[in-house]
Amino acid sequence: MADVLAAPQQATQQAKASSEFRTLSLISVAHWVSHFHLLVLPMLFPFLKAQLGVGYIELGFALTVFAVISGLTQAPLGYIVDHVGARVILLFGLTLGGLAFILLGLHLSYSWLIASAVLLGIANSVYHPSDYAILSAHMDSARMGRAFSVHTFAGFLGGAVAPAIMAGLVTWIGGFGALIVVGAIGISVALLLLILGIPDAGAKHRAAGAGAGVSKQSVLTPALMVLTAFFTLLGLSNAGIANFGVVALMGGFGTSFSIANIALTSYLGASAVGVLAGGFLADRTQRHGQLAAACFGVNTALVLLIAMVVLPSIALIAVMTIAGFLSGVIAPSRDMLVREAAPPGAAGRAFGIVSTGFNFSGIASPLLFGWIMDQNMPRWVFLVSAVFMALTVLLAFFTERKSKVATASAGDADAFLSPNASG
Repeated sequence: MADVLAAPQQATQQAKASSEFRTLSLISVAHWVSHFHLLVLPMLFPFLKAQLGVGYIELGFALTVFAVISGLTQAPLGYIVDHVGARVILLFGLTLGGLAFILLGLHLSYSWLIASAVLLGIANSVYHPSDYAILSAHMDSARMGRAFSVHTFAGFLGGAVAPAIMAGLVTWIGGFGALIVVGAIGISVALLLLILGIPDAGAKHRAAGAGAGVSKQSVLTPALMVLTAFFTLLGLSNAGIANFGVVALMGGFGTSFSIANIALTSYLGASAVGVLAGGFLADRTQRHGQLAAACFGVNTALVLLIAMVVLPSIALIAVMTIAGFLSGVIAPSRDMLVREAAPPGAAGRAFGIVSTGFNFSGIASPLLFGWIMDQNMPRWVFLVSAVFMALTVLLAFFTERKSKVATASAGDADAFLSPNASG
């Protein structure tokens, strides 16, 4: 008799697990596309420079336009995700990004490049609000940290393979063909998500279980404002090393080009592995802020060591690898802090707002670290990165306290709105 009763329950659990696996896989593919598309234009700079007859300043301006547009539209699109639904916005972003590249490949000009940068900025701002809203709504809370880590790892992987894929496409079909193919990838993934049935999330999805007053409450809470600053510091602390680490090592420490690139590759590769490890840790602790603070505390010391001491090649690579791993470990805990701080029914808006921190750092970091290199102070690339890491450590503790307060407040609201709540 027990076996007869257990069979339907087991079938239900298997169906739920299968649905979660499909959801995570599809969202991760979409996130792969987002990071892959981020690097398409930089990888095509030599081709674009030759075809358009412009300099790197003009090409860099296109990236600045992309970053500004993405920053300005991320929070509004988070609001739209919560009120219209995450699925349609995610499909819109994939399609818009794909069309931007296809149109640029068909009508290559500098004005089209800037227009494409605008469209790509809007498309890029879709992913975090939509992805995290869907994952938060459909993944088991006990495995949420690992779900976030797989999602982040897929994005890292998209960026990691972009240079090789773009080099192969340009070699085989030329720059025009490469633009059209990468655009077609975005549209094809949108169709894949539509055909396989990516689930929805947002106000309409939760209408049956959430009170109207909850979904309308403001997300401009102190907790999310602190988390936005936290995301900004995270972006600034990593941007200097990721974007200027090679030239800083070569200019300030006499490191060879090959060793500097190996060190940076080790840092970025270890970050991706660290993300997966961080997912398991995030599911096994409630102290996400403390975990982030511990990792960045060690990283502060490691980056200061690189800045102050000329390390042998093997030691440099080892230190960069450890630092990269620890920077990846905190990513799932970072996302869990946002999920805990988000008001009920507002995951899209919450992740949209805090993700603007990455846009702020993306706009500011090239100017800051570029100025440092122009002043011939390569060691300060690492010193300033260490300062941002130290500030991240301090803010992490405050962030965790704010998130816990927000979670407690949300719980009180749920209890008040629940029809089963006792007086």
